[in-house]
Amino acid sequence: MNTSQNNRALQSAGQTIVMIAAILAIVAGTILKPVDASAARLKDIASFSGVRTNELVGYGLVVGLAGTGDGTSSTFTLRSMANMLEKMGVETDPTDLKPKNVAAVMVTAKLPVSAKPGSQIDVTVASLSDATSLLGGVLLVTPLKGLDGRVYAVGQGSLTIGGFTITGEAASAQKNIATVGRIPNGAIVERGVPFKFNNQDMMTLNLNMRDFGTTMQVVDKINATLGGSFASAKDVSTIELQLPDQFRGNMVPLMASLENLNISPDGKAKVIVDEKTGTVVLGQEVRLSKVAVAHGNLQIVISESEDVSQPGPFSDGTTVVSPITDLTVQEQNKQLMLMEGATLQELVDGLNSIGAAPRDLISIIRALKVAGSLHAEVEVI
Repeated sequence: MNTSQNNRALQSAGQTIVMIAAILAIVAGTILKPVDASAARLKDIASFSGVRTNELVGYGLVVGLAGTGDGTSSTFTLRSMANMLEKMGVETDPTDLKPKNVAAVMVTAKLPVSAKPGSQIDVTVASLSDATSLLGGVLLVTPLKGLDGRVYAVGQGSLTIGGFTITGEAASAQKNIATVGRIPNGAIVERGVPFKFNNQDMMTLNLNMRDFGTTMQVVDKINATLGGSFASAKDVSTIELQLPDQFRGNMVPLMASLENLNISPDGKAKVIVDEKTGTVVLGQEVRLSKVAVAHGNLQIVISESEDVSQPGPFSDGTTVVSPITDLTVQEQNKQLMLMEGATLQELVDGLNSIGAAPRDLISIIRALKVAGSLHAEVEVI
């Protein structure tokens, strides 16, 4: 071995040692630090550029149904059956087909960016016409296309249904939805997404929440872990990461360590109100200034009835119908309650002391917000 070969071997060994040391430092910093109870892993609150799925969709036919398929009014099902048979060399008239055992369906799948030709992915099958159940059906070969119109996978197989539908002459029974099913590993990838993860010069992190404090916390955590100014915030939820030299072309060890960093997410104080169900959700940062609250329910009951007066026998009188209205008004007499919430527990205890039902709490929260005592954003969904 000559001198140049020795130098290259030493340089390669040195790079390997540096990479191993960097990975061990990241892992040690991630594992040995105490975990905050409110902390979340970085991979749970952010997405990384290049790590995504691509939506696929296709149109196909499910056969083998027990009379629960599309009716003769589904003209596109008839045309699809005729076209399929013609491609197999069978000439047929669409008007002669009876598609009660066949259903036209839409097939969807999510293609990971790392999927390669030959790998398998799950598919979801949903009825497109008036089929009542896909139970026992088999999906025929269905090309799955992306937004660019190219075929990326081909689906086929027996469906698994999480429900059933039974219909009789005068009654029917149903459990869950029988017109949607899944085929585990039901599609074979034919074309991969042209993207090479390790060829990136920089990484972009997109946080799920829009909060400057959380974004800067992630930036500081990454820079402290890597030992340099590699991460920088571009806006309220976007972080750009310049790759260290030792991880260029080999990003997987770096991302495997960074995604387990513990972050304590922060955000605006918010109260979520769902009037449809009477649900109220209070965030941890919701605060309440000292205020006195009295809330009493007003209940008004109106009942209508009729009083029928019949004339005596052999008299010249007529039957008279007189309406009767019963009106009842009931109002609760509640005293003023002093409330103040410096913490979430104190706020919950104060609201519970009023003794109001969840739907009453919605009115109270709105009134507190108008009074300027509730320091949180109220969002109605």
